[in-house]
Formats: sequence, C-alpha cells, structure tokens
Amino acid sequence: MRLLVVDHPLVSHKLTALRDERTASPEFRRLTEELVTLLAYEATRDVRVETTTVQTPVAEAEGVSLSRPRPLVVPILRAGLGMLEGMMRLMPTAEVGFLGMVRNEETLEASTYAERLPYDLSGRQCYVLDPMLATGGTLASALGFLTSRGADHITAVCLLAAPEGVKNLEEGVAGLDIPITVVTAALDERLNEKGYIVPGLGDAGDRLYGLAQ
Repeated sequence: MRLLVVDHPLVSHKLTALRDERTASPEFRRLTEELVTLLAYEATRDVRVETTTVQTPVAEAEGVSLSRPRPLVVPILRAGLGMLEGMMRLMPTAEVGFLGMVRNEETLEASTYAERLPYDLSGRQCYVLDPMLATGGTLASALGFLTSRGADHITAVCLLAAPEGVKNLEEGVAGLDIPITVVTAALDERLNEKGYIVPGLGDAGDRLYGLAQ
C-alpha cells in the first residue's frame, strides 16, 4: 500500500478552513468539494488511458482518452457523498457506485448495510471516497469488498488520516494482491479514546449535513 500526503499550499489552506469549528455546513461542503478536486488531481495520476487522434481546427493531433471500462468512483455513505462532486468535477465521464458502511462505536468494527455497484468489477480502477481514515476498519472493509468483486486497482481519497488508521489499513489489505494507494491532505497526530482523529476536524458527516437523528 502506498500513502501519498499531498503537499500543496492550496490544499493546506482549504484544510485549515475545514478544521475551523466556526466553518458552517454550507461553507464546509464547498471547501470539501474544492479540496477533493485538488486531491483528485494526484489521485488520478495513474488513471488508465488509451491513445486517440482528434482533428483540431488546424491539423490532426494525437492525444489520450480514458480507457474502458470507465473508472468507478465509490463514495462511502454518508460522508463520502460530500466528496463526490469534487471528484466528478475532475473526471466527469467516470461511473459512480455507492457503498454504505457503518462503524460500531463500541467495537469500532465496520459492516456493510447497502451497496449499489456492478457485480463484476473485473478490470476496473476504483476511486473510493472516505473523508476520515481514522481506525482504518471501514476503509479496509470497503477495499476488501471491491476486490472481492474483481477490482484490480484501488485509490482511496481521504481528507485526513491518522497513523493508527494507516497502520491498520496496511495490515487489513496485506492479503489483497492489487495496487492500493491512499491520497490524503494530511497525516494527523493520533486517535483519541473515542476513535476520532486529533486534531482532525470533528465528525465529517455531521459537519457536512448536520447531526444525524
């Protein structure tokens, strides 16, 4: 597994605003979309392309287009939805699937409660959107699920990661024989006793959409 922490002043600037507890949900959503678009630029560096030729107003030009099957973007519900628009802004022709996973707050283990994905993902590059790589359990389960469907190249885009989550994820995907990359805006200090990233930015889902009822 490869970890890429994106070092860019605009990434740091937008992440700082996201961390600020005074940032309200509408602004938080906008900043999340913008930050994800910046992260997506690095996350898609290995996207598969094929050569093509187009006619310019002057002459023919060789270029590239996304290969088929198209990349699949998979937000993990619910917080991952807040990252979808930012990802699709950069890669609008990608397809989108959804994966619903919930973490038990006592055991910190993740389980799948809903999915809307092609049954056969053979030959597909998948881009998983999950704001917080905290304990790593949710993301490890998601990557295992996608690999079981045949995905052969997975990149996870996270706003933040904790060292414990990175370590647990590495252990959780050790048996998956495919390229896996995690792209994030920052590697924070640690997890607290409740499994939250410190200093973090709080609960991403709640800050995006308000408190769950």
